[in-house]
Amino acid sequence: MKPYILIYFLVILLTGNSFSQTKYTTNSSKAIKLYEEGRTNYQLFYHNIAEDQFLKAIKADKNFQEPYFLLGKLYWDTDRIEEAIGMYAVGIAINPEFYTYGFIYKGELELKIGRYSDALNSYKTLLEIEKSNLKLIKRANWGIERAEYGIEALKHPVEFKPVKLSNSVNSKLDEYWPSLSADEQTLVITRLDKVEGSKLNYQEDFYVSQKTDTGWTQAKNAGNPLNTYDNEGAQSISADGSFMVYTVCNRRDVIGRCDLFYSNKTGERWESPQNIGTPVNSTSKETQPGVSADGRTIYFASDRPGGLGGLDIWVTTKNPDGTWVKPVNLGDSINSPGDESSPFIHADNKTLYYSSNYLLGMGGFDIFYSRRNEKGYWLKSRNIGYPINTCRDEIGLIVNAKGNVAYYASDIDTSSGKDIYSFDIYKEARPNEVSYLKGKVFDASSRRVLAAEFELYNLSDGKLISKSESDKTTGSFLVCLPTNQDYMLNVSKKGYLFYSDNFSLEGISSIEKPFLKDVPLQAISQGGSIVLKNIFFETDAYLLKDESKYELQKLVRFLQDNPLLKVEISGHTDNIGGSDYNQQLSEKRAQSVVDFLINNGIRSERLIAKGYGMSKPIDNNDTEKGRGNNRRTEMTIIQ
Repeated sequence: MKPYILIYFLVILLTGNSFSQTKYTTNSSKAIKLYEEGRTNYQLFYHNIAEDQFLKAIKADKNFQEPYFLLGKLYWDTDRIEEAIGMYAVGIAINPEFYTYGFIYKGELELKIGRYSDALNSYKTLLEIEKSNLKLIKRANWGIERAEYGIEALKHPVEFKPVKLSNSVNSKLDEYWPSLSADEQTLVITRLDKVEGSKLNYQEDFYVSQKTDTGWTQAKNAGNPLNTYDNEGAQSISADGSFMVYTVCNRRDVIGRCDLFYSNKTGERWESPQNIGTPVNSTSKETQPGVSADGRTIYFASDRPGGLGGLDIWVTTKNPDGTWVKPVNLGDSINSPGDESSPFIHADNKTLYYSSNYLLGMGGFDIFYSRRNEKGYWLKSRNIGYPINTCRDEIGLIVNAKGNVAYYASDIDTSSGKDIYSFDIYKEARPNEVSYLKGKVFDASSRRVLAAEFELYNLSDGKLISKSESDKTTGSFLVCLPTNQDYMLNVSKKGYLFYSDNFSLEGISSIEKPFLKDVPLQAISQGGSIVLKNIFFETDAYLLKDESKYELQKLVRFLQDNPLLKVEISGHTDNIGGSDYNQQLSEKRAQSVVDFLINNGIRSERLIAKGYGMSKPIDNNDTEKGRGNNRRTEMTIIQ
């Protein structure tokens, strides 16, 4: 049950029928009069007056139980938790059977401040007394389970050494919701900024800090058009830092109570933010997005119809035309009857971190994580453990691409409010490590930067891993490469020969350095040539391997899009073996490619197969790497 629903029913119970009986637990008319006046003032939110009247009612008769329970509720409302627990304790001690709900609320408050043994005792005592109220018994059993979890978690802490980021990122104000680019060079945070001369003393704005050799630069206000006179927060950025999705609430341009907005970055400038629209946003609440590395999938929290509880985690993906598909609920492996929030999908696209206030944890919102299996199903979530999770609310955790460092906001240091912390995440809770390819795309002749499309495929099954574009102003790009897989990279732009590359990371779980590589694209012209790096043959044979078909299908589409081209497909070998053998092998390999193209609809008169054997090396043959470069298939424009 959500906390605010629980509190609502408590108010009904304490101010409604439960205590509206003619006969109270006192015979003192003075105590009754003070209690009833206090109850009226409590309902009107005159807390100070109500408190005084309840205390006077107790003074008039110390065994008068009703004011103890409403005082407990009043103290709960005003965040005076220890005093609330004390009032419930005294109230139920007078006569434990009078108001057994008091044990439930006392237990809830004890869980809230991490007094797990006390909470366990409260719930167990209730079960000794209450035998008929099945709903109350069920809640007590659930409380016992949570209390026992907390007790055990305290005995088995996970490794956790949080380090507060420098004062260039943190301030005396509250900082939260960190988001980080894959190269760990750009950090975006939400800050509760003080606004001089405004009716609102504080508002949420985005701040940005850059990583240098000496640490993080002074965080700067992101400015217009991202920040406005209203609140903006709970942002998430793509791996290259060029796409941001965030939350906007209670504005004229929102569909529901809170909506998701987005903005694209070109060069150093963020474009005017836009409401992501339906079907993602609804008349309900959409908030706290988590964007995939390529910016084409968004996880978010929503209380829209069709969920399992309050806020659930939902997911939407982008169509080829730029629209977004109808969101799908992640199901009961992730969601619960309570609230789930702050989803973060790691760049491995398999590990999801989020928070829940219902799943078994330390109390409040705890951080959980789940992994997606090979069939695409999310496995049962796991609590990330104590002391990362505490009796306080833990939300908004993210993990760097390498998978070894987490960032989150905490008020561990109470002198400065919420601040951004980092910590080394223990091994069992780490995602798969992700490296990245970073560089610029430009015209091979003029060196002019280009906006091109990037597609990354898994070579084993041809599945599209990610899709993105280089910056149209700077030509820069960043493509994430999860380890332990083999990839085909394709870079394309209309009017240019496509560029292909492959990254063999199968069996590699860790990479010391990322891949830094600029991509020159050749304009389509006679004599233009590219190496088809993702065409593979069996050793000493001309039979195409299965993983070659993905590059060949790309080649088919290229020739279909450029129907006037005539091309030569050439085969090349290294110097291992005799020249005659290599010549024949190269010819047969070239013909195998041409045959595939013909079988897929390309006219034979547009194609020429030619073998060059070992006569045109592009590298030396003294190393395996050099020989591998010489064993290649090329496409050349001949007309």
